[in-house]
Amino acid sequence: MEVERVQAVASALMKAETIPADFIRPELERPAITTYKGSAPDIPTVDLSLPDRESVVRAIADASEEWGIFQVVNHGIPAELISRLQAAGKHFFDLPPEEKEAYAKPPGSQPVEGYGTLVSKDANGKRTWNDHLFHKVWPPSTINYRFWPTNPPNYREVNEEYTKCMREVADKLFRCLSLGLGLEETAMKEAVGGEELHYNLKINYYPPCPRPDLALGVAAHTDLSTLTILVPNDVPGLQVLKDGRWIDAKYIPNALIIHIGDQIEILSNGRYKSVLHRSTVNKEKARMSWPVFLEPPEEWVVGPLPQLLRPENPPKYKAKKFKDYMHCKLNKLPQ
Repeated sequence: MEVERVQAVASALMKAETIPADFIRPELERPAITTYKGSAPDIPTVDLSLPDRESVVRAIADASEEWGIFQVVNHGIPAELISRLQAAGKHFFDLPPEEKEAYAKPPGSQPVEGYGTLVSKDANGKRTWNDHLFHKVWPPSTINYRFWPTNPPNYREVNEEYTKCMREVADKLFRCLSLGLGLEETAMKEAVGGEELHYNLKINYYPPCPRPDLALGVAAHTDLSTLTILVPNDVPGLQVLKDGRWIDAKYIPNALIIHIGDQIEILSNGRYKSVLHRSTVNKEKARMSWPVFLEPPEEWVVGPLPQLLRPENPPKYKAKKFKDYMHCKLNKLPQ
Protein backbone atom coordinates (compact mmCIF):
# COMPACT_ATOMS: atom_id res chain seq x y z
CA MET A 1 0.00 0.00 0.00
CA GLU A 2 1.40 3.38 -1.00
CA VAL A 3 1.89 5.72 1.96
CA GLU A 4 0.60 9.27 1.60
CA ARG A 5 3.42 11.62 2.60
CA VAL A 6 2.51 14.78 4.54
CA GLN A 7 4.90 16.74 2.31
CA ALA A 8 2.73 15.76 -0.70
CA VAL A 9 -0.48 16.66 1.18
CA ALA A 10 1.02 20.08 2.05
CA SER A 11 2.13 20.71 -1.56
CA ALA A 12 -1.40 20.01 -2.82
CA LEU A 13 -2.85 22.43 -0.25
CA MET A 14 -0.51 25.38 -0.81
CA LYS A 15 -3.32 27.81 -1.60
CA ALA A 16 -5.96 26.10 0.52
CA GLU A 17 -7.69 27.49 3.61
CA THR A 18 -8.23 24.15 5.30
CA ILE A 19 -6.62 20.76 5.93
CA PRO A 20 -8.00 17.19 5.79
CA ALA A 21 -10.18 16.31 8.76
CA ASP A 22 -7.87 13.55 10.02
CA PHE A 23 -5.18 16.19 10.76
CA ILE A 24 -7.53 18.48 12.76
CA ARG A 25 -6.84 17.94 16.47
CA PRO A 26 -9.58 17.76 19.12
CA GLU A 27 -10.23 21.19 20.66
CA LEU A 28 -8.29 20.42 23.85
CA GLU A 29 -5.15 19.77 21.77
CA ARG A 30 -5.35 22.65 19.29
CA PRO A 31 -2.37 24.99 19.55
CA ALA A 32 -4.46 28.13 19.01
CA ILE A 33 -6.55 27.28 22.08
CA THR A 34 -3.99 25.61 24.36
CA THR A 35 -0.73 27.58 23.87
CA TYR A 36 -0.10 29.84 26.85
CA LYS A 37 -0.18 33.48 25.74
CA GLY A 38 0.96 35.20 28.94
CA SER A 39 4.43 35.94 30.27
CA ALA A 40 6.15 32.59 30.86
CA PRO A 41 9.63 31.60 32.06
CA ASP A 42 12.12 30.41 29.45
CA ILE A 43 13.38 26.84 29.38
CA PRO A 44 16.67 26.90 31.34
CA THR A 45 19.90 27.44 29.38
CA VAL A 46 23.19 25.94 30.61
CA ASP A 47 26.64 27.11 29.48
CA LEU A 48 28.75 23.93 29.32
CA SER A 49 31.99 25.91 29.04
CA LEU A 50 31.82 27.46 32.52
CA PRO A 51 34.99 26.63 34.50
CA ASP A 52 33.01 26.11 37.72
CA ARG A 53 31.95 22.50 37.20
CA GLU A 54 29.83 22.46 40.34
CA SER A 55 27.63 25.25 39.03
CA VAL A 56 27.16 23.40 35.70
CA VAL A 57 26.20 20.20 37.57
CA ARG A 58 23.75 22.12 39.76
CA ALA A 59 22.18 23.95 36.77
CA ILE A 60 21.66 20.67 34.86
CA ALA A 61 20.28 18.86 37.92
CA ASP A 62 17.90 21.72 38.77
CA ALA A 63 16.63 21.95 35.18
CA SER A 64 16.15 18.16 35.06
CA GLU A 65 14.20 18.15 38.32
CA GLU A 66 12.03 21.19 37.63
CA TRP A 67 11.59 21.09 33.85
CA GLY A 68 12.90 17.84 32.36
CA ILE A 69 14.38 19.90 29.54
CA PHE A 70 17.13 22.48 29.05
CA GLN A 71 19.22 24.04 26.29
CA VAL A 72 23.02 23.86 26.26
CA VAL A 73 25.31 26.45 24.71
CA ASN A 74 29.11 26.47 24.26
CA HIS A 75 28.90 22.69 24.06
CA GLY A 76 31.91 22.20 21.80
CA ILE A 77 30.14 21.19 18.58
CA PRO A 78 31.26 23.70 15.90
CA ALA A 79 28.50 25.94 14.54
CA GLU A 80 29.58 25.16 10.97
CA LEU A 81 29.15 21.42 11.62
CA ILE A 82 25.60 22.00 12.88
CA SER A 83 24.94 24.07 9.73
CA ARG A 84 26.25 21.24 7.53
CA LEU A 85 24.10 18.69 9.40
CA GLN A 86 21.03 20.89 8.82
CA ALA A 87 21.88 21.50 5.16
CA ALA A 88 22.32 17.76 4.48
CA GLY A 89 18.95 16.93 6.08
CA LYS A 90 17.18 19.74 4.24
CA HIS A 91 18.74 18.60 0.96
CA PHE A 92 17.27 15.11 1.47
CA PHE A 93 13.73 16.42 2.09
CA ASP A 94 14.02 18.74 -0.94
CA LEU A 95 14.68 15.73 -3.23
CA PRO A 96 11.95 14.54 -5.64
CA PRO A 97 9.55 12.05 -3.99
CA GLU A 98 10.86 9.05 -5.93
CA GLU A 99 14.42 9.64 -4.65
CA LYS A 100 13.24 9.84 -1.04
CA GLU A 101 11.11 6.70 -1.48
CA ALA A 102 14.29 4.70 -2.19
CA TYR A 103 14.91 4.95 1.59
CA ALA A 104 11.34 4.14 2.64
CA LYS A 105 10.69 1.74 5.50
CA PRO A 106 9.92 -1.68 4.01
CA PRO A 107 6.12 -2.27 4.11
CA GLY A 108 5.00 -4.07 7.25
CA SER A 109 8.54 -4.16 8.63
CA GLN A 110 9.26 -4.14 12.33
CA PRO A 111 12.41 -1.97 12.22
CA VAL A 112 11.70 1.73 12.60
CA GLU A 113 14.56 2.79 10.34
CA GLY A 114 14.01 4.54 7.04
CA TYR A 115 12.02 7.36 5.44
CA GLY A 116 8.52 7.32 6.82
CA THR A 117 5.25 8.92 7.80
CA LEU A 118 3.20 7.99 10.81
CA VAL A 119 0.00 6.80 9.14
CA SER A 120 -1.57 5.06 12.13
CA LYS A 121 -4.11 7.31 13.78
CA ASP A 122 -4.18 8.02 17.50
CA ALA A 123 -7.03 7.26 19.90
CA ASN A 124 -8.93 10.26 18.49
CA GLY A 125 -8.48 9.05 14.92
CA LYS A 126 -6.03 11.87 14.18
CA ARG A 127 -2.72 12.08 12.29
CA THR A 128 0.27 14.38 12.79
CA TRP A 129 1.74 16.83 10.26
CA ASN A 130 5.17 15.25 9.89
CA ASP A 131 7.41 13.08 7.70
CA HIS A 132 10.72 11.73 8.97
CA LEU A 133 13.95 9.88 8.25
CA PHE A 134 15.18 7.56 11.00
CA HIS A 135 18.42 5.61 11.28
CA LYS A 136 20.97 4.47 13.85
CA VAL A 137 24.26 6.38 14.09
CA TRP A 138 26.09 4.47 16.88
CA PRO A 139 27.47 1.94 17.75
CA PRO A 140 28.88 0.88 14.37
CA SER A 141 27.60 -2.70 14.77
CA THR A 142 23.99 -1.42 14.71
CA ILE A 143 24.26 0.82 11.64
CA ASN A 144 22.45 -0.10 8.41
CA TYR A 145 23.73 2.24 5.70
CA ARG A 146 20.84 1.22 3.44
CA PHE A 147 18.85 3.96 5.24
CA TRP A 148 21.55 6.66 4.99
CA PRO A 149 20.97 8.88 1.95
CA THR A 150 23.74 9.03 -0.67
CA ASN A 151 22.33 12.36 -1.87
CA PRO A 152 23.70 14.78 -0.75
CA PRO A 153 27.06 13.03 -1.23
CA ASN A 154 28.42 14.40 2.08
CA TYR A 155 25.49 13.04 4.15
CA ARG A 156 27.44 10.16 5.71
CA GLU A 157 30.58 12.19 6.41
CA VAL A 158 28.61 15.00 8.10
CA ASN A 159 26.51 12.64 10.22
CA GLU A 160 29.54 10.64 11.35
CA GLU A 161 31.39 13.82 12.30
CA TYR A 162 28.35 15.16 14.18
CA THR A 163 27.86 11.83 15.98
CA LYS A 164 31.47 11.85 17.22
CA CYS A 165 31.07 15.37 18.70
CA MET A 166 27.55 14.73 20.03
CA ARG A 167 28.67 11.61 21.92
CA GLU A 168 31.22 13.73 23.80
CA VAL A 169 28.43 16.11 24.83
CA ALA A 170 26.29 13.15 25.90
CA ASP A 171 29.09 11.81 28.11
CA LYS A 172 29.42 15.20 29.79
CA LEU A 173 25.66 15.33 30.40
CA PHE A 174 25.59 11.83 31.90
CA ARG A 175 28.46 12.77 34.23
CA CYS A 176 26.67 15.91 35.39
CA LEU A 177 23.36 14.08 35.89
CA SER A 178 25.13 11.44 38.01
CA LEU A 179 26.96 14.00 40.14
CA GLY A 180 23.71 15.96 40.56
CA LEU A 181 22.28 12.94 42.39
CA GLY A 182 25.38 12.57 44.58
CA LEU A 183 26.57 9.49 42.63
CA GLU A 184 29.86 8.49 41.02
CA GLU A 185 30.10 10.33 37.69
CA THR A 186 29.99 7.07 35.69
CA ALA A 187 26.87 5.71 37.46
CA MET A 188 24.14 6.88 35.12
CA LYS A 189 25.70 5.99 31.77
CA GLU A 190 26.79 2.55 33.04
CA ALA A 191 23.23 1.90 34.27
CA VAL A 192 21.79 2.35 30.75
CA GLY A 193 24.31 0.32 28.77
CA GLY A 194 27.63 2.17 28.95
CA GLU A 195 29.43 1.84 25.63
CA GLU A 196 26.58 -0.34 24.30
CA LEU A 197 24.14 2.61 24.43
CA HIS A 198 22.35 3.10 21.07
CA TYR A 199 22.22 6.52 19.36
CA ASN A 200 19.25 6.80 16.99
CA LEU A 201 18.83 9.85 14.74
CA LYS A 202 15.46 11.05 13.51
CA ILE A 203 15.11 13.97 11.11
CA ASN A 204 11.63 15.45 11.51
CA TYR A 205 10.19 17.42 8.60
CA TYR A 206 7.08 19.50 9.28
CA PRO A 207 5.90 21.05 5.98
CA PRO A 208 4.15 24.44 5.90
CA CYS A 209 0.55 23.95 7.04
CA PRO A 210 -2.43 26.10 5.93
CA ARG A 211 -4.01 25.77 9.39
CA PRO A 212 -1.29 25.63 12.05
CA ASP A 213 -3.93 26.59 14.61
CA LEU A 214 -5.64 23.19 14.13
CA ALA A 215 -2.76 20.72 13.58
CA LEU A 216 0.22 19.32 15.47
CA GLY A 217 3.54 18.15 14.06
CA VAL A 218 3.91 15.70 16.96
CA ALA A 219 1.27 15.11 19.62
CA ALA A 220 2.10 15.42 23.33
CA HIS A 221 4.44 12.66 24.55
CA THR A 222 7.47 11.90 26.67
CA ASP A 223 10.49 10.21 25.07
CA LEU A 224 11.25 6.52 25.65
CA SER A 225 14.95 7.35 25.68
CA THR A 226 17.50 8.07 28.40
CA LEU A 227 18.34 11.47 26.91
CA THR A 228 17.30 13.09 23.64
CA ILE A 229 19.78 15.56 22.14
CA LEU A 230 18.04 17.77 19.57
CA VAL A 231 19.18 20.28 16.96
CA PRO A 232 16.28 22.50 15.77
CA ASN A 233 16.13 24.75 12.73
CA ASP A 234 15.20 28.42 13.12
CA VAL A 235 11.43 27.86 12.82
CA PRO A 236 9.97 27.67 16.35
CA GLY A 237 7.55 24.89 17.21
CA LEU A 238 8.71 22.88 20.22
CA GLN A 239 6.40 23.33 23.22
CA VAL A 240 6.71 21.91 26.73
CA LEU A 241 4.10 21.48 29.43
CA LYS A 242 5.14 23.41 32.54
CA ASP A 243 2.80 23.92 35.49
CA GLY A 244 -0.16 22.90 33.34
CA ARG A 245 0.67 25.38 30.52
CA TRP A 246 2.00 24.74 27.02
CA ILE A 247 4.87 27.16 26.54
CA ASP A 248 7.11 27.78 23.52
CA ALA A 249 10.79 26.87 23.51
CA LYS A 250 12.80 29.92 22.51
CA TYR A 251 15.12 29.39 19.54
CA ILE A 252 18.80 29.91 20.43
CA PRO A 253 21.12 29.62 17.40
CA ASN A 254 23.49 26.62 17.68
CA ALA A 255 22.11 25.52 21.06
CA LEU A 256 21.27 21.86 21.65
CA ILE A 257 17.94 21.07 23.30
CA ILE A 258 18.24 18.27 25.87
CA HIS A 259 15.16 16.24 26.84
CA ILE A 260 15.18 14.02 29.90
CA GLY A 261 13.60 10.75 28.75
CA ASP A 262 11.65 8.05 30.59
CA GLN A 263 14.72 5.89 31.38
CA ILE A 264 16.48 8.71 33.27
CA GLU A 265 13.30 9.42 35.24
CA ILE A 266 13.19 5.73 36.18
CA LEU A 267 16.91 5.55 37.08
CA SER A 268 16.61 8.66 39.29
CA ASN A 269 13.46 7.20 40.91
CA GLY A 270 11.50 10.25 39.85
CA ARG A 271 13.97 12.98 40.86
CA TYR A 272 14.60 13.91 37.23
CA LYS A 273 11.43 14.39 35.17
CA SER A 274 10.76 13.05 31.67
CA VAL A 275 9.42 16.10 29.82
CA LEU A 276 5.96 16.14 28.21
CA HIS A 277 6.36 17.99 24.91
CA ARG A 278 4.78 18.44 21.49
CA SER A 279 5.50 20.18 18.20
CA THR A 280 3.44 22.83 16.47
CA VAL A 281 3.70 23.75 12.77
CA ASN A 282 4.10 26.93 10.75
CA LYS A 283 1.98 28.42 7.97
CA GLU A 284 4.83 29.84 5.88
CA LYS A 285 7.91 27.72 6.54
CA ALA A 286 8.98 24.11 6.99
CA ARG A 287 10.12 23.32 10.49
CA MET A 288 12.82 20.67 10.93
CA SER A 289 14.53 19.04 13.89
CA TRP A 290 17.33 16.51 14.39
CA PRO A 291 16.76 14.60 17.65
CA VAL A 292 19.14 11.80 18.61
CA PHE A 293 17.56 9.33 21.03
CA LEU A 294 20.01 7.64 23.39
CA GLU A 295 18.52 4.24 24.22
CA PRO A 296 19.69 1.15 26.13
CA PRO A 297 20.11 -2.13 24.22
CA GLU A 298 16.75 -3.93 24.02
CA GLU A 299 17.69 -6.65 26.54
CA TRP A 300 19.13 -4.17 29.06
CA VAL A 301 17.25 -3.99 32.37
CA VAL A 302 16.57 -0.45 33.63
CA GLY A 303 15.23 0.28 37.10
CA PRO A 304 15.73 2.79 39.92
CA LEU A 305 19.41 2.99 40.91
CA PRO A 306 19.91 1.01 44.15
CA GLN A 307 22.23 3.75 45.48
CA LEU A 308 19.23 6.14 45.63
CA LEU A 309 16.80 3.82 47.41
CA ARG A 310 16.04 4.15 51.14
CA PRO A 311 13.17 2.97 53.38
CA GLU A 312 11.78 6.49 53.01
CA ASN A 313 12.49 6.47 49.24
CA PRO A 314 11.33 3.04 47.98
CA PRO A 315 11.34 2.24 44.24
CA LYS A 316 8.56 4.07 42.35
CA TYR A 317 9.13 2.10 39.11
CA LYS A 318 9.55 -1.55 38.15
CA ALA A 319 12.89 -2.72 36.77
CA LYS A 320 12.36 -4.18 33.30
CA LYS A 321 14.06 -4.88 30.00
CA PHE A 322 14.04 -1.87 27.73
CA LYS A 323 12.28 -3.85 24.98
CA ASP A 324 9.44 -4.66 27.42
CA TYR A 325 9.17 -1.04 28.52
CA MET A 326 9.05 0.02 24.87
CA HIS A 327 6.38 -2.57 24.03
CA CYS A 328 4.14 -1.40 26.90
CA LYS A 329 4.56 2.28 26.04
CA LEU A 330 4.00 1.94 22.30
CA ASN A 331 0.95 -0.25 22.85
CA LYS A 332 -0.38 1.96 25.67
CA LEU A 333 -0.23 -0.88 28.23
CA PRO A 334 0.42 -0.33 31.95
CA GLN A 335 4.11 -0.49 32.86
